[in-house]
Amino acid sequence: MERLFRDLVDWIEIPSVTGDEESYGDALSRALSEKGFDVERQEVEPGRYNILARAGVPEVVFCTHLDTVPPFFGSSTDSEFIRGRGSCDAKGQAATMLAAAERLLAGGEDRIGFLFTVGEEVDSAGAAFANAHLAEPWAPRFVIVGEPTESTFVAAHKGIYKARLVAEGVAGHSSQDVGPSAVHELVECAGKLLGEAWGRHDVLGEGTLNIGRITGGVAANVVAEHAEADVLIRTVEPPTAVEARLKSHLCDGVRLEGAFKCFGPVEFHVPEGERSTTVAFGTDAPHMPRWGTPLLFGPGSILDAHTDHEQVKKRELIVCVERHVATVKGLLARAESRA
Repeated sequence: MERLFRDLVDWIEIPSVTGDEESYGDALSRALSEKGFDVERQEVEPGRYNILARAGVPEVVFCTHLDTVPPFFGSSTDSEFIRGRGSCDAKGQAATMLAAAERLLAGGEDRIGFLFTVGEEVDSAGAAFANAHLAEPWAPRFVIVGEPTESTFVAAHKGIYKARLVAEGVAGHSSQDVGPSAVHELVECAGKLLGEAWGRHDVLGEGTLNIGRITGGVAANVVAEHAEADVLIRTVEPPTAVEARLKSHLCDGVRLEGAFKCFGPVEFHVPEGERSTTVAFGTDAPHMPRWGTPLLFGPGSILDAHTDHEQVKKRELIVCVERHVATVKGLLARAESRA
């Protein structure tokens, strides 16, 4: 397994913050070619490529994302952990997938493929592009989506409704009865949103709202002319219901300017006999329905992802390779029995 660890460390050392995924994609392409896979670079936009690879005609596809969140920081290791940006989200996913595929190919199984996407951390542009451009000989029955789930299969995850609120006011001197203030309008609206209940799901629990960014105004003694807020709702209802609830709380001076990366709750296949969990974070899965029945599974913890201590256990990586091999064999056997 030293090769597994060495590959992961090498890939962590390649910066791949969203928008700058190309060098890491090239490294994966070389690794896949060396293992006997035919590799294709799928241009999503100039300078940004998904990576597709296959042995034969893929019925099961391994999928995870090329991009990481900022800031980049390099690797470190000890006897138990590999650390660094992307160690679990999601370069550790790629390392275990490639190691599993190598074993499957050596055992004569070529009905496997790979899809590595750009942009998952922002807008899932790569996944949406791959879904729109799925073509022969690709006709996958299952797609294993790699994210840090503590090596537990996920039965469902919450949806996402991400939007920007924009408030407009009238600038003026704060000593005078002028306005309205865009900041005041936005704060009033935010208070209403924070007091709202965002639905409840029997399995996923309650929907939640986070106002992650607020900007506006120029000084304490100036009535604000403009203000904005970025809102993200972890949804347990369809996007249309969430949007209607959000719009019902908009004040006169506040508008919904844009909604990005919006989808409802997603269900996943869980292999028979496996325990499962649910998660609140999102994935590429809802953006690629043509790629087969999704599974969600991988090493590492979401509590370590996006942090300055991102890490993954070496032992968990080893176990995950074995489980990927067993999962693929089980999925292919399931497909054969239903053919």
